[in-house]
Amino acid sequence: MAEKGIQALFGKPLHVVNVGLRSFAESLEDQDVSVVQVDWKPPRAPRLLFTKKGVDIEAANTEAVSRIMQGRPVLIGMGIAREVIPGFHDRLILHAGPPITWDRMCGPQRGAVMGALVYEGLAKDEQEAAELAASGEIEFAPCHHYHAVGPMAGIISPSMPVFIVKNETFGNYAYATQNEGLGRVLRYGAYGPDVYERLRWMEEVLYPTLKAAIESIEGGIDLRALISQALHMGDECHNRNRAGTSLFLRAITPAIIRTCPDKERAAQVFEFIDGNDHFFLNLSMPAGKAMTEPAEGIEGSTIVTVMARNGTDFGIKVAGMPDRWFVAPAGKVKGLYLPGFTEEDANPDIGDSTITETAGFGGFAMAAAPAIAKFVGGTPQDAIEATLEMYEICYTEHEHFTIPALNFRGTPLGIDVRRIAETGILPRLNTGIAHKEPGIGMVGAGVLRAPEKCFMDAFKAIQEW
Repeated sequence: MAEKGIQALFGKPLHVVNVGLRSFAESLEDQDVSVVQVDWKPPRAPRLLFTKKGVDIEAANTEAVSRIMQGRPVLIGMGIAREVIPGFHDRLILHAGPPITWDRMCGPQRGAVMGALVYEGLAKDEQEAAELAASGEIEFAPCHHYHAVGPMAGIISPSMPVFIVKNETFGNYAYATQNEGLGRVLRYGAYGPDVYERLRWMEEVLYPTLKAAIESIEGGIDLRALISQALHMGDECHNRNRAGTSLFLRAITPAIIRTCPDKERAAQVFEFIDGNDHFFLNLSMPAGKAMTEPAEGIEGSTIVTVMARNGTDFGIKVAGMPDRWFVAPAGKVKGLYLPGFTEEDANPDIGDSTITETAGFGGFAMAAAPAIAKFVGGTPQDAIEATLEMYEICYTEHEHFTIPALNFRGTPLGIDVRRIAETGILPRLNTGIAHKEPGIGMVGAGVLRAPEKCFMDAFKAIQEW
């Protein structure tokens, strides 16, 4: 057809909307036709509305996200893990991610286990600790099996102090250790005298000071309110916790002054928290766990209640099947590295901190935290686009967590396995990066997508309900 022939054929200028393949639009544009291109792909899978048993999936999901949003996590106290976490015992080590045995553990998780066994006095050095870990005398279990969460390697050993978070709406509890800071720390797989000295100071000084202060505050500290406010102050409460840590300090400082008889100890505690912008991470994580757990057990729900990684595997759980893990290989993180380290040093994705995205903040709220984009190797526009994309795979928007940059739109909430199957869009995560060898620690931070296999396996299982 001659140039402008298609225009002449219809006798007037054409305005065309092209849906799908860009090549069709290009052909028309070559003939001076005005074209609006709409990128669209047919759904990869049909939307399931009912289970084989006739359960209404939409109703189940509405109930699941409603429970998550209604949850009000409150920091009510602290305790020693073996004394306050139900079922804990002296030969139990909790770890991040889905179940794993010693022989399959990655370097940083092994390093953290070895360090914890030395810290506990169960081994005199790391070599003896490795032998003990391999002997079968130590029980390993996911933090998630004990209503707990742990960042990176996620190790919780019997003597470690933990925060106690209560969901005041549903009465369930969640637990997490205190945050050590960045660099050579146990949760990144580091061990050695400097690591043990810090852990003992945290047990002997930080813990009793915070415990007394927290338990003196009538009604506890409302973590949902702090997360909500932190999102308005530039945090996403996963990789950026500067505002959340500052808000926590504001809430706890008067109580520390009133309850700590030693001014120097009080000053040391204040300085430690003030110098550790990630301190609030170990509060936002159990807050997320406390909010998502009441959604577990709702028959027919396709909402994800757990995303967790152990550095070897990435695992998820779905509300309608709370006792089953769906697992895929952990992915490689793309990001920025500390001086002296490269991608070759990086361990695959690790940690329970993706409970934040599961609960409707963290990487899903990156649009609220433009500063985090630089930390993980992106731009503020990348952060906005990441959040906008996550709405496509979430069931609803959060009532209590909102994003100023999006006109206070609620954060994406309720990862729906069906929507991932339909769209092919995978959850976007941001995270720290641990060295692949035990004993070294943090090497960088970055972003990645969750692996497709675990979500598709869950979708197949849902089809058989």
